[in-house]
Amino acid sequence: MAVTSPFQTIKADPSCLRKTSWREYAVRFAFGGLITAFAGFLGTKYGPAVGGLFLGFPAILPASLTLVKKHEGEEAAGDDAAGAVAGSIGLIVFGALVWTLAARLAAWWLLLLAMIAWLVVSVIVWLLGQRTGGRGSQG
Repeated sequence: MAVTSPFQTIKADPSCLRKTSWREYAVRFAFGGLITAFAGFLGTKYGPAVGGLFLGFPAILPASLTLVKKHEGEEAAGDDAAGAVAGSIGLIVFGALVWTLAARLAAWWLLLLAMIAWLVVSVIVWLLGQRTGGRGSQG
């Protein structure tokens, strides 16, 4: 059984930007705009708490995942989705800290603390997902 590191090398390749057509960029933009408009509608109709929940949804994630699947395959799209889940769980912790501690801490200190908590929780969730059956744990 091969031992694999839970840490993957992250690389940026700007040449990939040329592989995506203007039509695909337009689809991402339009889909993100529709989700944002829908969140605004919900916020107007049901209040900012409900609208805010939908703005927390990564507006371009569904469009991005379909494009990643098309260009890089289903496994890459699954990895992107898993990363979005881990980041979203970290974002919930960020919001909870800001909500509970806003009246007690200076804004700069609170945002720094919440950002660190977001990072730590997101990384832990990602690593747990990799360890308990995530795509990177198969040998």
